[in-house]
Amino acid sequence: MSDYFDRLTSQANANISLDEPEPTAEAPVAADEQAPTEASHYTPGNIKATAQELLKFGLLEADRKPKLYQVATTQVAAINEILEPFDLRLKVDDIRGLAFLVVSEQLFSEGEENGDEWSHPLVRRQRLTMEQSLLVAILRQHFIAHEQEEGVGASEATVELDDLLPQLQLYLGDTGSDSRDQKRLRSLLDNLKNHGIVSDINANDQVTIRPIITHLANPENLQSLLHHFQKMAGNSTSQAADGEEL
Repeated sequence: MSDYFDRLTSQANANISLDEPEPTAEAPVAADEQAPTEASHYTPGNIKATAQELLKFGLLEADRKPKLYQVATTQVAAINEILEPFDLRLKVDDIRGLAFLVVSEQLFSEGEENGDEWSHPLVRRQRLTMEQSLLVAILRQHFIAHEQEEGVGASEATVELDDLLPQLQLYLGDTGSDSRDQKRLRSLLDNLKNHGIVSDINANDQVTIRPIITHLANPENLQSLLHHFQKMAGNSTSQAADGEEL
């Protein structure tokens, strides 16, 4: 025997059945109601390869990777969408034919708890030692002088190792051995090559300075670094003079 609640439930089920039309096999499904397919989220291969190259090396140069560089300059928005989760963005220096990664300003926005640019993994990976940074400052002076003579964007900014060595010795001091000084310079250049700053040392003991050097540090920071080493060199000279007087 059904009670009052059973009768209410039966009546409600009957009303629902009357209100809902029976589905028909002929009713088409709207295109925008279809479940998204994997293909709709596919990233084109050239954009994917460009983003991977940027994440691997941090930069692209027009004269070394022209096809990827062209993709980078024409697909900035698409590449930035890929880079956004890493707090990175793409910056293009079309005069020098350079596309490179920078840390997004959003990382330093107001209210950001860890707004320290040095904490970003890209910066940590590319961080240089003091001696490497000094050599970058010296190389940057040579590169700027080259652009002043040949014009901004001029390629093949080469410098002789014999020109770099006296400048490096001025700040770091002379080890007393030409072979040790040469070895120190070559080791520093080899480390900078891994950052894309210089080329390999050629058979004529020359290196080519890459255009990314103009974006590695602002002139104020580089000048402060040079003053720091000048002060260190001055202190070392003073201490040596005091020792001779004694």
